[in-house]
Amino acid sequence: QVQLVESGGGLVQPGGSLRLSCAASRNIFGISVMGWYRQAPGKQRELVASIINSGSTNIADSVKGRFTISRDNAKNTVYLQMISLKPEDTAVYYCNVRDLWSNDYWGQGTQVTVSS
Repeated sequence: QVQLVESGGGLVQPGGSLRLSCAASRNIFGISVMGWYRQAPGKQRELVASIINSGSTNIADSVKGRFTISRDNAKNTVYLQMISLKPEDTAVYYCNVRDLWSNDYWGQGTQVTVSS
């Protein structure tokens, strides 16, 4: 059963922008944290940004000032707005949802490529 669906990836030039979306199905109960991870070839998966129910956010140092995470509770959706993109941001981006029992749900991944 598909529970997280990502969209919004693509090819952009350095300095460009993209907005990623991740829609979670309503049969995921007790969501604690929603976030975004990324993984580039030959590198470890890293946490990019996360948001909890109160609205508080955590942003990785490497993207602070450029990336913003937000959510829409009515749509059960989390977003990642990315501006001033750099070649180093090239990676597969994965949506993640964690519930109150520490179960993790993952999106299928969406490719972001920053190149001139």
